[in-house]
Amino acid sequence: MRTYLVTGGAGFIGSNYIHYMFKKYDNEIRIINVDVLTYAGNLENLKDIEGRDNYTFVRADITDKDAIKKIFDENDIDRVVHFAAESHVDRSIKDPETFIRTNVLGTGIMLACARDAWEKEDGTYPEGKKFLHVSTDEVYGSLPEDENAFFYETTPYSPHSPYSASKASSDMLVRAYMDTYHFPANITNCSNNYGPYQFPEKLIPLMINNALKGKKLPVYGDGKNVRDWLYVEDHAKAIDMVQEKGRLFETYNIGGHNEKQNIEIIHTILDVLREELPDSDERKAHINEDLITYVEDRKGHDRRYAIAPDKIKAEIGWEPETMFKEGIRKTIKWYFENLQWMENVTSGDYQKYYENMYGSKKEI
Repeated sequence: MRTYLVTGGAGFIGSNYIHYMFKKYDNEIRIINVDVLTYAGNLENLKDIEGRDNYTFVRADITDKDAIKKIFDENDIDRVVHFAAESHVDRSIKDPETFIRTNVLGTGIMLACARDAWEKEDGTYPEGKKFLHVSTDEVYGSLPEDENAFFYETTPYSPHSPYSASKASSDMLVRAYMDTYHFPANITNCSNNYGPYQFPEKLIPLMINNALKGKKLPVYGDGKNVRDWLYVEDHAKAIDMVQEKGRLFETYNIGGHNEKQNIEIIHTILDVLREELPDSDERKAHINEDLITYVEDRKGHDRRYAIAPDKIKAEIGWEPETMFKEGIRKTIKWYFENLQWMENVTSGDYQKYYENMYGSKKEI
């Protein structure tokens, strides 16, 4: 049975990845989920798999080398899938030190512990060991509004926020380990993810939640900043395919072929909400464009991101399956069906789940 160490598995993308992997492989794999449970780590995302014999949760900080080393010492880890990171640009502008600590130092410790556990005396690594570092398209900086310009794996890095700079730094650490130690790893750089379990500080869940409550919908600048949107389950599939088929030491860009202006996203959300809500639902009356409120633009706000996932398609056969209109409907439907989850997240009650599940148990 192959053992996966997933960092940040209680977060948005990590929890969706864990769901995807158990759905695909069931009892053929074991997953150890390591998460420190910051504000964005929510064990409610995984409550349906808590009882599995092949799933283990460990509350630990990736910057705690002793804790991470202990996990490697006590388990034969085959694959590391490294999601754990501080990821919100606005928070990085206010508190860059936290992003440097988690994203740079934390990645360095994960690499060091994996190398210590895997490297043989002759400097080689056992067959099948692999470290996958999950990164972002934001490391590439900003594209012109020319529709023919895209990010490729060869695009020079040009990060503009503390968040993207910290992720660029972590990417460089992985590259250094691959070059210096011939460490078995891959890097993936993905576009903006959306879907179930996303913390409501990010654009799409924030707009859904605010619109349902009749609150203002804050839009930075003129709202014409462009992002490429990737449905999170498509991303999970891509990560698995890179693990299985990707060439060692390579970087793969993962994009959704769904370029949208932020203001276009908001109009789409309002349209879908109005279509999905029955006339008898009192919330429908206040869901309109009057909620849109333009606010001062974010510092260092990149104008356009667009990923060309040509390499991953050509080498591995992956391409996005979920177009935005389908994905946004699935996402809104999920939030409709999980209003208590959203209520718990926005009130902070989700943090009680850990205490209820693990508070009286000894941590591994």
